[in-house]
Amino acid sequence: MTENSTQKKPTALVTGANKGIGYEIAAGLARLGFRVGVGARDAGRREESVEKLRAAGLDVFGVPLDVTDDASVAAAAAQLEALGGLEVLVNNAAITGGMPQEPTKVSAEQVLAVVDTNVVGVIRVTNAMLPMLRRAAAPRIVNVSSTVGSLTLQTAQAEAVGPISAAYSPTKSYLNAITIQYAKELAGTRILINAGCPGYVATDLNGHRGTRTPEQGAAIFLELATLPDDGPSGTFRDDTGIQPW
Repeated sequence: MTENSTQKKPTALVTGANKGIGYEIAAGLARLGFRVGVGARDAGRREESVEKLRAAGLDVFGVPLDVTDDASVAAAAAQLEALGGLEVLVNNAAITGGMPQEPTKVSAEQVLAVVDTNVVGVIRVTNAMLPMLRRAAAPRIVNVSSTVGSLTLQTAQAEAVGPISAAYSPTKSYLNAITIQYAKELAGTRILINAGCPGYVATDLNGHRGTRTPEQGAAIFLELATLPDDGPSGTFRDDTGIQPW
């Protein structure tokens, strides 16, 4: 590999980065000096996003990636390995699973599909990228969670958050739990892994009913992706601070 400024840059991968919060995380990391892989399963949307980011002067490239498909994840890892490795992984790809979400009405197939994307997909991608992250100088893993997955906030009468949800919200609780387990296993390594909440952001996921912009939502994940070496691991936070599990 020849020496040039692009190849010397640390590389980041953002899953589900073709729109919304993921797109803004990719843009933000590129502005911070990363070369960013825009991970997305839809080829047209992926390339459109890459072109738009490049037009803004940002160093990005497309990564074909379906987090529910083992072969797709392996191919993405091979692509990044060929480009020199990986420093930061942001697990952003997620689905809501559609309606209804009430536990008495939701289907088993619906729940399994959401778990496969929002939780198992994170495990697939993380484990595939870990060999590269272990070799990185300042490896960071960031999981895009939500306070709708906070059991404490959901049961606090004065400040309960989130609608009734038997598919989407529980996957964020599960994601938080998985984040803790990775932090325990990776303790003593250079890898820091944390979960964050973007707040109620207007995205396709909620029909653009949110009150925050994707740029505002991305800020906490940029912070977690660039933590100092003595930064925390195994935490759950938003831009106001630590959030309860």
